[in-house]
Amino acid sequence: METVQKICMYETEKAFYVVGSNNDETNFRLLELDRTHSEKLVIYDDRTIYNKEEIEVKIDQFKTDQRSKDKQKKNNASLQMVSAFGIVGFVKFVEGFYIILVTKRKRVAVIGGHTIYKIEDTSMMYIPQAGTRNQSNDESRYLRTFQNIDLPSNFYFSYTYDLTHSLQYNLTGPQSEGGPYGNVKTKFVWNTFHWEIAKIMVDPVWQMFIIHGYVGQVNVSIFGRSVYVALIARRSNQYAGTRYLKRGSNANGDVANEVETEQIVYDASLTSFSRGRYTSYLQIRGSVPGLWSQDISSMVPKPPITLNGSDPYFNLAAFHFNQLMKTYGSPIIVINLVKKHEKRPRESKLTDELFGAVQYLNQFLPPEHSIRYKHVDMARYNKSPKLDVIAKLENVGEAVVEQTGLFLFGPVLDPSKLKKSREFSTEERVIYKQTGVVRTNCVDCLDRTNTAQFVIGKQALGHQLFALGFVTQTHLEFDTDCVRMLSVIYEEMGDTLAVQYGGSQLVHSVDSYRKLSPWTAQSRDIKQTVSRYYRNAFSDADKQNAINLFLGVFRPHCEEKLHLWDLETDHYLHHASDKTVLNYTKWNSHTHWFEDRVINYLPLPYEEMKQTSHDSSSAVCSQSDDVLDDHYQPTELTSITDLFSLSVLPHSTRDFLSIDCSPFIVRRNQSQKKEDIISPQSIFHLPFTKDKTPQDISSSDDGSTTSDDSSGETSASEAAKFFSDYVITMRDIFPTMKQTYGVELMEPSREDALLYQRYYALGATSVSDIKKVKSKSGATIQQSAMTSTKLSPLSQLSSDSIYEVLPPTVDTDCQAEYESFIRRGTLGGVSDNRSTYMEYLRKL
Repeated sequence: METVQKICMYETEKAFYVVGSNNDETNFRLLELDRTHSEKLVIYDDRTIYNKEEIEVKIDQFKTDQRSKDKQKKNNASLQMVSAFGIVGFVKFVEGFYIILVTKRKRVAVIGGHTIYKIEDTSMMYIPQAGTRNQSNDESRYLRTFQNIDLPSNFYFSYTYDLTHSLQYNLTGPQSEGGPYGNVKTKFVWNTFHWEIAKIMVDPVWQMFIIHGYVGQVNVSIFGRSVYVALIARRSNQYAGTRYLKRGSNANGDVANEVETEQIVYDASLTSFSRGRYTSYLQIRGSVPGLWSQDISSMVPKPPITLNGSDPYFNLAAFHFNQLMKTYGSPIIVINLVKKHEKRPRESKLTDELFGAVQYLNQFLPPEHSIRYKHVDMARYNKSPKLDVIAKLENVGEAVVEQTGLFLFGPVLDPSKLKKSREFSTEERVIYKQTGVVRTNCVDCLDRTNTAQFVIGKQALGHQLFALGFVTQTHLEFDTDCVRMLSVIYEEMGDTLAVQYGGSQLVHSVDSYRKLSPWTAQSRDIKQTVSRYYRNAFSDADKQNAINLFLGVFRPHCEEKLHLWDLETDHYLHHASDKTVLNYTKWNSHTHWFEDRVINYLPLPYEEMKQTSHDSSSAVCSQSDDVLDDHYQPTELTSITDLFSLSVLPHSTRDFLSIDCSPFIVRRNQSQKKEDIISPQSIFHLPFTKDKTPQDISSSDDGSTTSDDSSGETSASEAAKFFSDYVITMRDIFPTMKQTYGVELMEPSREDALLYQRYYALGATSVSDIKKVKSKSGATIQQSAMTSTKLSPLSQLSSDSIYEVLPPTVDTDCQAEYESFIRRGTLGGVSDNRSTYMEYLRKL
């Protein structure tokens, strides 16, 4: 048994007994949580694997012991039981420990037969005995603060697949002992703190590691061939927090709002890693590394950006980029989406800081491994009617994907234009590694960053499908089912990350930058901006306290003087002293800012190459019984229509009405039908001037205008002039039959008309005429008078069954022929007949 997938917890007076099993309930394990200690966590794990009969004996023993104690106390209470799907961990505030259980889960994705679940509901249970509990006000307040982290919202786990690492690492990285989570990346594990004490007491099969972020998957059907596209966003637990309270980076180079995004595309016709064909592409987002912040004490829509202190040698940026090279290799490509020129410098301060850091650090790197910097001022591009920001991002994205390459794993794969120097092929499969990563940032790393990552992901998807052999060119058009489904999961990811970090959904979507948003989207953008501003101003502090408590950044039982809510700031929880931050480097050099062991492995990532062998994928590729049972569920009665791939996973054919079943055909987005319509009542309220259309309004992350000048007001005459130039026709409101179904409505031919008339006449004479007549009593009754024409089927089949069959009717001639045949078989041939014989001879 690799992991515990099902749990039953039995409560007795002195202990909690936790019975864990694999998915098909053939192997069992047992934990005992001691309830007699009010301050300590005491867990007994006998590390024995039981079968079903043995564990039932143990459970009966619990029940017998509990009944005897209940009789002594004259209590008839039965043994209470809680069912769950895993243990998130154990946590303590100022009194005893709690156990956190996953009580409800939802399947959201499948990768190589490994199922990924989303936590839907949890339960916290106090371990010590109720009589020893003296819940203080501080304990209650800490409990409420802890529960502000809503575990059922965007926390994910898998029993058999390591979600903390990329697909490339899982299939080609160093082997690890201890099952799928033997070598987790703690940076993306959000319950590491909860297992800190318990992990030394229990077997690793009990541990469940959860990530925070987003997981989504869609099924792109290519002429009936299923191709699964999965998107995994892993939020870092280092320097984690809310929008205005976490900016820049901490002393270790961990940046705020750092998210690793992985786009996995694979041929779903084969499930296992060993025989399937898999591709993936990694990119990251994160705040500009450095010491900067925004003061939100003053109620202004756009708080000023302040650079705190001086870091002339860019030590924090050096720590950050060394981590990136260590994890992803080279090249590191920085795409900066922040404004470059402003009349009153605000965002441009960050551009100068980031560009200066890259220039300084590149002086000491080998030229072939230098950090590559690309600046795209999305706000300026979006504002100008002559510039196409999406086309610009497409060109940048194509260049980025070609420089970093993709991860390709499996037989018969073609990397197309991608560099082939990272090939690690074997006789069984072709392996190409992605080396390097693209790092995208704006101010908040939300709206603009999400659009840029989608466009890069779109370019990568073209190369992934080409490598799998499904398309003949790497370019994909925007308004196709394939790209629209990719856009859906990227926008879902963007909304999710924006709520987690910024407090509201995305203010600007991909359609906003493509200038396809409806006029009504302006009110939605304003609503999201106000919601984001309100949450940032009034609720972010409580949310930040909850994150610090959940991740163990602040530990109440270790702090004797201050409570979490008494801290004026959490700065010193995340940062060392100012002296350490500004003047200390890990390698005691301002020029040799990188690790030699990292540089020696470049362009390959050090984390994947240390102690690695190219056969290490065999451990992941070999599918255990737990993986197969979890995916196919052979112990349960299931219907094919209820399978995850058919009923839950978004499907290009089912969810998008298609006349042509190809997912690469450009279609008009059905959701845009109403977007092209402008009502006379609303035209006078549109927020634009002569020189500014609605699409030119705000493209910054905080929803404020991109222009440094104040906006003018729209007069009614200007709006009326605009409306008079915009003529609405029936074609704008209702699409033609040709546009919808691909067939033009026309007059039928004379032959078709005559055929239809005959069909109608035949039907008119074959139906029953219903007549209403009055009975003798005066009541109205219906009588059916059949007309002369009666249609009968050519063959009338009886309703036979496996128990009874109605014999068919046989005519006289057939019956006589059959009887003659039987007589010849039993009595021999017919009697001698000379005339018949002579006739036979004449024929010869």
